[in-house]
Amino acid sequence: MAKRVTKKHPAPPSARRSPCPVACALDIFGDRWTLLIIRDLVLGKTRFKDFATSPEAIPTNVLSERLARLLAHDIVSQVSATEGSKHLAYCLTNKGRALMPVLKNIRDWGLAWEKGTQAKLEPGT
Repeated sequence: MAKRVTKKHPAPPSARRSPCPVACALDIFGDRWTLLIIRDLVLGKTRFKDFATSPEAIPTNVLSERLARLLAHDIVSQVSATEGSKHLAYCLTNKGRALMPVLKNIRDWGLAWEKGTQAKLEPGT
């Protein structure tokens, strides 16, 4: 089992646009990349290089910023990639796993309303 790495990350911004929970959630994962990173984590990707090779071709500087944001909001955590490895990997926290129904609903909406879409949201399917 991978060992959890405790590393200080910047605290999430305390200033919010409004107290609206939708606005607050969108401030964290409402851009064009963040839910795709979470999707990739659900599908079993764990390493920076794995996220960078997704078909959507997220720029590495954007990927770094989004991973830092997810870490700061405790949606992902960093772990050692393998026992004794110095390489880091990412995994969803309980808070991050709580986004899975949101992802599944977005997937289902896309399948129902966007012709030509295909889904693979479960590992191994």
